[in-house]
Amino acid sequence: MDTSQNKDQVVELKNRFNQFLETLEAIEPEKTGLQEIERLIMLLDELEEQMDSYKK
Repeated sequence: MDTSQNKDQVVELKNRFNQFLETLEAIEPEKTGLQEIERLIMLLDELEEQMDSYKK
């Protein structure tokens, strides 16, 4: 894997993580339901899988 591709992957992960953080910051704890929490957990799982795939 070349350096350019690695940089692109890191940028993509950073962007997805920043989107996750923005979503997390926008949540109002008093109004957050179980479905939204599960969606956030799924997003984290997807990010983890993506990171693991890049390690290979």
